Amino acid sequence: MEGPGTTNGAPIFRRPLNPLTPVPAQLPHPSARSTTPIRKGHTFDRGTVVHAHEAAPSSARTLTHAHLNTPMHSQPPAVHNPDLGCTDEREDAIAAYTHALAWYITRDERHARKAIELMDAWSAVIRDHTNSNAPLQTGWAGSSWPRAAEIIKHTYDGTWANSGRFATMLRTVYLPEIINGSNSNGNWELSMMEAAVGISVFLEDKASYDKAMAKFRTRTAAYVYLESDGALPKTVPSQNLDTREKIVKYWQGQSTFVNGLSQETCRDFTHTGYGLSAISHVAETSRIQGQDLYGTDVGERLRHGLGFHARYQLGAGAEDRLCGGSLKLGLGPVTEVGHNALANRLGHAMANTATLTRRGCPAGSNNLFVAWETLTHGDNPA
Repeated sequence: MEGPGTTNGAPIFRRPLNPLTPVPAQLPHPSARSTTPIRKGHTFDRGTVVHAHEAAPSSARTLTHAHLNTPMHSQPPAVHNPDLGCTDEREDAIAAYTHALAWYITRDERHARKAIELMDAWSAVIRDHTNSNAPLQTGWAGSSWPRAAEIIKHTYDGTWANSGRFATMLRTVYLPEIINGSNSNGNWELSMMEAAVGISVFLEDKASYDKAMAKFRTRTAAYVYLESDGALPKTVPSQNLDTREKIVKYWQGQSTFVNGLSQETCRDFTHTGYGLSAISHVAETSRIQGQDLYGTDVGERLRHGLGFHARYQLGAGAEDRLCGGSLKLGLGPVTEVGHNALANRLGHAMANTATLTRRGCPAGSNNLFVAWETLTHGDNPA
């Protein structure tokens, strides 16, 4: 069996990364990092992952000891508040990804079978997501499912009889809920597009991939401010934020804009972290698909966004002009992927992000859509 990053022994990337390179009609696999898993990106061989396993031992021990007897929940329809199956769905999706990673590292087939069992349980019963938070819930769970599925489908030689039913679930239950985006706070649409991109890769649906990527690019530009944007942040046309007053209100009352500020900074760092994490995940997936978003404004926004928030998360006091001098911290385990890509691979100086990343090692899961990123991305040269 060929390891991730190879197709019949040939590298997945047959051309140099270029931000203008069109995505091929047939999307490379495994992919979908947000992932794609395995050192998020399947652009290197299994030996690199095993090295990561050894380099992040406590994280890897937790992952490879993922309980094989954990019961499944599968209690749709899912709504966020009240919590009628939402936590169960997200936890089972992350569990499937966890077992898929554990299979890939250990080659213990019990983990592969458990991942399949979890995916089969949900694809047998879920028909819809309901209530006002349905798009966000779908985005969170829908980010984890394709990570698990990509690993199993493209690295496991055993039987997955219901893989077609799982694909139908992603195509009919998940994708329609997220593909048209959202006009809510920016972390919603970024998580939704992360899921849409990953699902599109798994389904080989290039039209949906292109649509999701276009929405992602527009939303990212409207989520993290760069001074090159001008006096005001960029906006998403469908939101009709056509006056300074409307923009300032949408940016939580913040009227002074600096490099790296997020649309949700003055709301809280936790939701901002969700948005930054999703940006890094989609950038990784696009890289696997042959497009280098890190070399575009996406990379610049991610670099400045991580650095800006890391500084305050590490203890710097907020100036009066920033959120009235009061910040709600709690960025979460979201810096590993972006730091590895921008600092380790590309050589950008990111001292605050590096310090915060090391302080949080080994990164676990936020129980929503982020999991095991020290293991998959920490100091990963690929």
